[in-house]
Amino acid sequence: MKISVVMASFNSAKTIRHAIDSFLRQSHPDKELVIIDGGSTDATANIVHELAAPNVTWLSEKDDGIYDAMNKGMAQARGDIVGFLNSDDAFHDESALESISDALADADIVYGDISMVADHVSKKQMRIWKAGRFSRTAFHLGWMPPHPTFYVRKAVLEKVGKFDTRYRIAGDYDLMLRVLMLHAFRIRYLSKTLVDYQLGGASSSGLRSIIKSNLECLDSRRRHLGHMTIDLAFFLKPASKVLQIQWPHKREVRQAPGR
Repeated sequence: MKISVVMASFNSAKTIRHAIDSFLRQSHPDKELVIIDGGSTDATANIVHELAAPNVTWLSEKDDGIYDAMNKGMAQARGDIVGFLNSDDAFHDESALESISDALADADIVYGDISMVADHVSKKQMRIWKAGRFSRTAFHLGWMPPHPTFYVRKAVLEKVGKFDTRYRIAGDYDLMLRVLMLHAFRIRYLSKTLVDYQLGGASSSGLRSIIKSNLECLDSRRRHLGHMTIDLAFFLKPASKVLQIQWPHKREVRQAPGR
């Protein structure tokens, strides 16, 4: 099955090389990377052109935020499977897409775990996000899977629709809620690390961002799950994510390939 990886970028020169390299190293042969750039003014374009490959496409133009860019990428994706990789993240190892493809042989949706790293040079592992299995009570109790590991059949997105661009931080949460809670798709959890997530991104930096994200998530639950003005998940979501996070042992720190 062909896998489309959509990447939204904007002034990502410090990190995008690691992200693209990790895609190009994937052992799964039938893949494409669709990069939607918001009109970067740094060296992002130079790096993308330097790493040019037949299965990497690039569009740079102004957009209305990250979820607008992701919607553009979804529209261009030609794969049977679609997922998203942040321009400041990277696949954990060369078998990530192969594992995703294998899991989707008998499922419609797959997600896995994340290694939270300080940077993509040292690969110093700060925390591990163990997603855990999905249940029908999941979103009511504050649970969510890591979006950078969330891959679906394209037919799922065609049925569920695009990212809701009214959300500036929690559009991924809203889409995953609609996919997982409003339909009866076949869901598979891969208990393995698929992505190295660099700490400090738009959804992980600062108390103000955390509060705004939580409020947007609450709005999504009110719209789609009929929750009250303030629900239990509003208080449980931060605690639920903490419970999913594990602290690594020192021996688990992984060095970057070739270093």
